[in-house]
Parts: sequence; structure tokens; C-alpha cells
Amino acid sequence: MNSFTLDPALSRDTIEIMKLELCYLGLMNDKRYPWLILVPMRAEMVELIDLQPEDQQQLLTEINQVSHLLQSVFSPHKLNIATLGNMVRQLHIHIIARDQTDPAWPGPIWGIGSAQPYNKDEADSIIARLTTRLMS
Repeated sequence: MNSFTLDPALSRDTIEIMKLELCYLGLMNDKRYPWLILVPMRAEMVELIDLQPEDQQQLLTEINQVSHLLQSVFSPHKLNIATLGNMVRQLHIHIIARDQTDPAWPGPIWGIGSAQPYNKDEADSIIARLTTRLMS
């Protein structure tokens, strides 16, 4: 039985876009960066190696899908893909579209300024753009 529950910090810091075959897909609630989070919907996963091999393959497929999505919608200079887990232990993957004009460029985004949350209209608009492209 899979008793997946999204970590409270991820639940608080993201806006759900949709559930993919394996992962919860969320928009990080920080409009400074186009930043998506993938969380495999499997209980008690901490590291990539905790996933079964078939789930590892599906996760890679979904990372690629979301990476292409960010490229097509935002045309970033670079994509950052990371699994850190130092603050939130639950396995999750950050996929961030980076641009040379973003506030942290060229360094990492962590620890630079404070998150700037989306208002409802902004969040709805970006999620609509992403889901429209994802479903096509």
C-alpha cells in the first residue's frame, strides 16, 4: 500500500499543477524564477536510490518532460535540476529555468533574497500556460 503524503513544507511552498504518472508536479510559490518541483508519490522516499528501478526510469521521463516544458514556455539560458533534501528530507526534484537577468545569476538561487509569492491571478496564468503546453 502506498501512503504517500506531501511534506508539509512542500505543501506550503508549492502550488499544485497536476499529478503525473509518478510525481506530484508543483509550482514553487516564488515568482522570481520559473521553478517546478517533482515529488514521486511513493511513501518514505528520501534518495533516488530508494525508488524501484521502474520508478527511477519514470522519474527520469518526468524530469525530461518538465524540463522540456520549462524550455518551451520560458526559453531559459540554463536549466538547474537538483535533488538536495537538506531542508526537506522527502525526495523531490527542483527544476528551475534560469536566466542571466534573474536575481541570483550566475550563482545558486538559495539564500538570495526572499521568495516573492504569486498572487492568485499570476499563479492561475502561469499554471494555465504550463498545463496547456503539457497537455499538447
